[in-house]
Amino acid sequence: MNIRLFKPSVGEEELEMIRQAFDRSWIGLGPMVTRFEEEWAAYSGARAAIGVNSATAALHLAIASFRFPEGSRVLLPALTFAATASAVLYNRLIPVFVDSDPVTLGLDLDDLERKFTKDCVAVIPVHYAGHPVPMDRLMPWARAHGMKVIEDCAHTAGTRYKGRTLGTWGDIGCYSFEEKKLMTTGDGGMMVTDDPDLFKEVKAMRWVGIDKDNWRTAQRYTGTDADTMHWFYEISVLGWKYNMNDLAASIGLAQLKKLPAMNAHRSRMIRAYLDAIAGIPGVDPLLPFEPETCAYQMFGIRTDRSARLMAGLKSRGIATGRHYTPLGLQPLFAPWGGTTPFVDKEHERFITLPLHADLTLEEVRYVTDAIAEVAAHA
Repeated sequence: MNIRLFKPSVGEEELEMIRQAFDRSWIGLGPMVTRFEEEWAAYSGARAAIGVNSATAALHLAIASFRFPEGSRVLLPALTFAATASAVLYNRLIPVFVDSDPVTLGLDLDDLERKFTKDCVAVIPVHYAGHPVPMDRLMPWARAHGMKVIEDCAHTAGTRYKGRTLGTWGDIGCYSFEEKKLMTTGDGGMMVTDDPDLFKEVKAMRWVGIDKDNWRTAQRYTGTDADTMHWFYEISVLGWKYNMNDLAASIGLAQLKKLPAMNAHRSRMIRAYLDAIAGIPGVDPLLPFEPETCAYQMFGIRTDRSARLMAGLKSRGIATGRHYTPLGLQPLFAPWGGTTPFVDKEHERFITLPLHADLTLEEVRYVTDAIAEVAAHA
């Protein structure tokens, strides 16, 4: 077998939605984006949603919307994708890396408390692999310290934690629809909030500073209204070219309908993994996975023999990975590193295993049999 690590699950439903955009001859920022935003807001339970071209853009704009003083500090986990910290640097702020909880690999709330200083303005919890940060504990702490909370939900879509969807606990939630995620638009992202006032300028910020609906403007141009001011726009804020387009939104609308079923399938595969690795000495689950209640983008294990296991699985056609190298160990972020000793060492024990909505039980058995075989001779 050759088993991919990640894989988007797309088919005729997505093609049909793309055809609708083609038939409309409008594939830029248009009505499909608006519809996707409305449906995502309803799905997540948020009061407002804005589609962008990536979760990186969402994080950048989320931080920018607060207009923090330059040089302020932002608390975030060291164990995350580069985008989480890059968005801090884009805004001329200082990243403060927080160590990982030894069990969940999310923010270590004790280390978070230790790292707090009076010039910290925000915290970015990352629901690593899809496992919830304890937001019921984090939010009161952040409010007591006068900080904003921006949830990085790149690894989650649809999980409810203590009655609320992840992404709606903080001031702003940021989701990813990149091709490896729980659902995809090819590339894409979404921002949500329960405080629409926070988004007053974000629509302009995502489209070079112009808050304008091109689709409606085009409709006015071809209508009978004699008003020639359809062309008028103003630029009052600095913006970026971060908008989602109708092609991406078309795929997203089809994927959103499939998301509950895709999440349920992933959960079944994770349960099969957990049952199979339970009897393999020296191999432990990466996290305290709760597949019956949480949607996970990644599944993995911890082992002292990670390099040998990865090589053995590769020789059997099984793709693996390691998510992630802690950011403080990366050259770009090294000036702020050296403060997360647990995860800086522990990440060497991580192996990410194949997980996607098209993975089969036969493939899971093949992977776990290979792990048992290689581990027995490692």
